[in-house]
Amino acid sequence: MSKIGVISLGCAKNQVDTEQMLGYLRAAGHSFTGDPAEAEVLIVNTCGFIEPAKQESINTILEMAQYKQRGRCKTLVATGCLTKRYAGALREALPEVDILLGFDQYAELPALLAGKSPVCAPYAGRVLTTPDYSAYLRIGDGCNNRCAYCAIPLIRGALRSTPMETLVDEARALADGGVTELTLIAQDTSGYGRDLYGRPMLLPLLEQLQRIDALHWIRVLYTYPDTVTPELIDAFAGGSKIVNYLDMPLQHINDEILHRMRRRGSRAHIERVLDHLAASGADFTLRTTMMVGFPGETEAQFQELLDFLRQHPFDRLGAFSFSPEEDTAAAEMDGQLPEEVKAARLDALMAQQRDISREKNRARIGSTVEVLIEGTDDTGLFGRSPAEAPDVDGKIRLPYRPRIRAGQYLPVRLTAAEDYDMKGELME
Repeated sequence: MSKIGVISLGCAKNQVDTEQMLGYLRAAGHSFTGDPAEAEVLIVNTCGFIEPAKQESINTILEMAQYKQRGRCKTLVATGCLTKRYAGALREALPEVDILLGFDQYAELPALLAGKSPVCAPYAGRVLTTPDYSAYLRIGDGCNNRCAYCAIPLIRGALRSTPMETLVDEARALADGGVTELTLIAQDTSGYGRDLYGRPMLLPLLEQLQRIDALHWIRVLYTYPDTVTPELIDAFAGGSKIVNYLDMPLQHINDEILHRMRRRGSRAHIERVLDHLAASGADFTLRTTMMVGFPGETEAQFQELLDFLRQHPFDRLGAFSFSPEEDTAAAEMDGQLPEEVKAARLDALMAQQRDISREKNRARIGSTVEVLIEGTDDTGLFGRSPAEAPDVDGKIRLPYRPRIRAGQYLPVRLTAAEDYDMKGELME
């Protein structure tokens, strides 16, 4: 059996793919290493969402290929979204790769590594790459939204929700293994269940997950705006374990741009959602994602976006500039903007958000929050409150104290604010 090193790129959904792939490999008797120089097999699980992600994937494959000369690596494997979409081209362009598989072929990998014909191994669970107290629960794959700029349906296909009983069983197994924080993910979490049950079923799923005693926090990411309803918000706010954290990627706020993007919903609906949040009295953390430089975006429409975000400031905001992805409708649209214009708009948006984030953080000073301790570094302890999602948000940093271990939930008083991180002190 081989010692295997894995590099997982892209989003948390791809990370779950990696964990499932590791499950097949573990069941086949392979072991794992975090040092690529020690690995006999190196696997790069690629991302193919936008051009920078594609380039990162190719660069990482080429970097790992060097270990075939200066390390112990005998076999280089490329898997994932990029290899699924561009298999033929990559075989020609990357002769360094020995095995090339799509994201739907992980079960074949143990047989291929053994030099056998590609047969599918039985599902063998996941090997978590997250800390043992926190895990992602992917509730579906694929997407039916067909946004004009997005290649995900071309790569992953239509929405395929995982049956509810399967998800509850998986969550219970994760909890039995020590997981106390569960983060629900999919391309469209609030649309979960439409394909299986004829209507969105996120709320019934959350009701069942909250009955798992060992779970402490349940977080939902990637909700689509037009299926974020007052009922969903109220369920979040009233849930015994659901954290008050709403991740609602908007992409833009101008109705003409939203229409060209083929995004369902409107500015009016988004404002109704935000008004309901404000009126609910619940202390929600709001996260969104925005795109700048979509074909035809005028300076006035970009300024409308900035104005909206000043009027409705989000605690967390990620942003990216439009990338014309092959075979998407937006790639062929008139009005493609110069790269320098897109870059300038992205810089302006993130500079504004940095100021908003700092002011939001300053408003938290003096409050007491529950913090999930994640570990220590050169500055001391660090962790997250319900207001910080794993991997994408800032940290809460604390003075070092002995006998505090990762995975504990402790009360912390917030004492200072930075642009994205907070400082605090443990309560006695």
